Amino acid sequence: MDLDALERDLLGQIEQAGDEAGLEALRVAALGKKGSVSELLKTLGAMTPEERKERGPLINGLRDRVQGAISQKREALANAALDARLAAERIDVTLPLREAPEIRGRIHPISQVIEEITAIFADLGFSVAEGPDIETDELNFTALNFPEGHPAREMHDTFFLRPDHLGRRKLLRTHTSPVQVRTMRAKQPPIRVIMPGRTYRHDSDQTHTPMFHQVEGLVIDRSANIANLKWVLESFCRAFFEVENVTMRFRPSFFPFTEPSAEVDVQCSRKGGELRFGEGTDWLEVLGCGMVHPNVLRSGGLDPDQVQGFAFGMGIDRLAMLKYGMPDLRPFFEADVRWLEHYGFRPIDVPSLVGGLTA
Repeated sequence: MDLDALERDLLGQIEQAGDEAGLEALRVAALGKKGSVSELLKTLGAMTPEERKERGPLINGLRDRVQGAISQKREALANAALDARLAAERIDVTLPLREAPEIRGRIHPISQVIEEITAIFADLGFSVAEGPDIETDELNFTALNFPEGHPAREMHDTFFLRPDHLGRRKLLRTHTSPVQVRTMRAKQPPIRVIMPGRTYRHDSDQTHTPMFHQVEGLVIDRSANIANLKWVLESFCRAFFEVENVTMRFRPSFFPFTEPSAEVDVQCSRKGGELRFGEGTDWLEVLGCGMVHPNVLRSGGLDPDQVQGFAFGMGIDRLAMLKYGMPDLRPFFEADVRWLEHYGFRPIDVPSLVGGLTA
């Protein structure tokens, strides 16, 4: 075999190797157990002493030169890979620092306001109760003193689901009031709970959406009365709107599940196009309330001759709009990142009555 030709061929292939995998394949083909150079080394045993003395140095020299070329090429490929990685991972330290996820991210105003409401009522001794979005007609209407055919049912613009095999239709709850009945059936008085959650009505405009958020409160014990209700609502409004004093006005109203019922207005100022609570001569409606109707207590498995209670409800979306100056309800649900960056809250802004709801 022409050793010079073999050497030129092997060194040329080694020089052209583009990666370490290809180089390793060439090493095995030349220096492996059945490699071309290894096969030449095996022939030394069959040679005469004179032939071995002549051919041995030539074959061993070929092996050493091929090994050296492979080592040099491997080092060159490793250096080239390192240079490419350093170039790809290069950091320009003169660029502005990127914001961390906890700084760049934003909490939706609805989630923030729910946390604020929960913090306030937790301080007043309330716990949180929840229920399903899909409800029965009995819990959404009948148990809340909406008789069959009652015109008040039509005020809710209900989304009904398809009837089941018995002809009964479930619905998307129109308020979180069914959770009141569920709570009364599951717990014994005294009861102090708030019920935040999603509700659904067939309505859509600047201040209404088909899906919106509501929070209701329920207190049941032997001595709950209108004075307690008024104190709870005043305490909530002072804490939520972060004012020292708040003036409230109770107007008679009608809700099938409370008697007597009232709508609550809060004194405010609209000077200069800015809404401010705790001052001014204007009034703004913020919630509805009343004493729990005896029929609702009976539906909850309680005796109205032994216990009584009060309930209240308000729109979380509306509270967010009032507190943070949002003119339109629809962007709440449009997932516009620009809107969320403007109105959203940092994840570290956890509402606290000690540190401040909006600190």
